[in-house]
Amino acid sequence: MIEQGASATGSSNEDLGAARRDLVLASLAFAVSGVGFGLVYGLAAREAGFSLIEATSMSVFVFAGAAQFAAVGLIADSAGWPSIVFLTALLNARHLLYSAALAPWLAGRSRLERAAMAHVLTDETFALSLAHFQRLGRTDVVGYWLAAGIDGLSWPIVTAVGVIAGQLIPNPAQLGLDVVFPAAMAGLAVTIATGRPEVAAAVAGAALAIVGGIVVGPAVSIVAGGLLAPIVGLLFERDGEPSR
Repeated sequence: MIEQGASATGSSNEDLGAARRDLVLASLAFAVSGVGFGLVYGLAAREAGFSLIEATSMSVFVFAGAAQFAAVGLIADSAGWPSIVFLTALLNARHLLYSAALAPWLAGRSRLERAAMAHVLTDETFALSLAHFQRLGRTDVVGYWLAAGIDGLSWPIVTAVGVIAGQLIPNPAQLGLDVVFPAAMAGLAVTIATGRPEVAAAVAGAALAIVGGIVVGPAVSIVAGGLLAPIVGLLFERDGEPSR
């Protein structure tokens, strides 16, 4: 009985180690894909008049790619701070849903630790850590910090690279650099969507984001997709197939 227990523990540790290695590899892949995104942001920040220190500091303290893009665009247009704060808050409203999804997994952590986790909660950290928790069937705080740490280090670095090297690329969009990171996020979303509710929510969110972006603009479309897509998923779940 003791040997069986030891064997089970050893197997569990091996599974955790393998899962963390997969998580690190996926995080590094995102960091690589984020280079294109960082180049575009760094170029946008430089054109808005940001210095290298200012652009990089924003990636450390604000640490929100889409909101940073919106902010530098508004600053370049000489928009007032109230409008900048309002728009970036709308763009980041999806983090309310992220935190709600992660809350049950992190219920036993201290408020201080959860506050620190909230600061480094990004789209990719959320998707990677949630998928990691679901694969394990339990919380792995170390895994969360591995994903967040790689993302937290890579984003300021690629921002700095973008500011410095962005001037060598007249139009990054022509090279497709602006779609590398969103494409990687779409690929990860496919791995998380394991049942009809998740697939329905993903399709609804994408459709709302695309149509809303064309009709009313990206800020509203992101919020609408983030708020309404989970409702679509819940409707499918009520039809009889529980979310996995």
